[in-house]
Amino acid sequence: MDLRVERRDAVEVWTIDGASRRNSITTGLLRALREQLARAGADRALRCVVITGDGDKAFCAGADLKERAGMSADDVHRFHEGLRDALRGIEQAPQPFVAALNGAALGGGLELALACDLRIAADSAQLGLPEVALGIIPGGGGTQRLARLVGVARAKDLVLTARRIGAAEALAMGLVTQIAPPGRLLDEALALAGRIARNAPVSLRQAKRAIDGGFHLPLEEALALEHRMYQDCLGTRDRREALAAFAEKRAPVFTGE
Repeated sequence: MDLRVERRDAVEVWTIDGASRRNSITTGLLRALREQLARAGADRALRCVVITGDGDKAFCAGADLKERAGMSADDVHRFHEGLRDALRGIEQAPQPFVAALNGAALGGGLELALACDLRIAADSAQLGLPEVALGIIPGGGGTQRLARLVGVARAKDLVLTARRIGAAEALAMGLVTQIAPPGRLLDEALALAGRIARNAPVSLRQAKRAIDGGFHLPLEEALALEHRMYQDCLGTRDRREALAAFAEKRAPVFTGE
């Protein structure tokens, strides 16, 4: 099994199941991610997904180099296309994704985390993009997503030096939004996912689209995109339910309609 899936009400935990190989990215893992993303995209009851790694040593240490050693050039090309497709699928998923970094997040592992909407790190986590020290560059979107998240200068510092950073530095630069104390990472990630999941599903999806889609547009175009996403929410049953719940002083019951 490459990916364990556990359902907790409206939240799922996806655990990369390969602690003995530092939860590295294999063709099997990419296939499992694509399958789960397709299923999750059609699941209206699923509100948020937490991705983490098995054990306490690594979230994901990048590509499985033992598997890579046996690949042809065509195999490597297909692997990278599969990686890029899977990470884009996370970005475009209707549900927000939270990466719970339980240990090393290196290379493709950090790129996986960067494709998620939010990142929480264990206080022992190490993050980095070491590719230039291996004669390549980040090939799963790392040069682009990292720069968009933390700025060009900080991204160049991490990519060009190939250095690793700890959780505190990652928090300071905005790469992660929270550090969890020992033994509390999954609890903290699930608490965050729960706060997300109690909100209206259509609103979550449209807010994610507005932020992601508008970030690099000229302001007027971005505001127009936001307006379209806003309008999409106005006629929903969940909007009417929210207004009724507010008037009746009760918690809303959202259905995603």
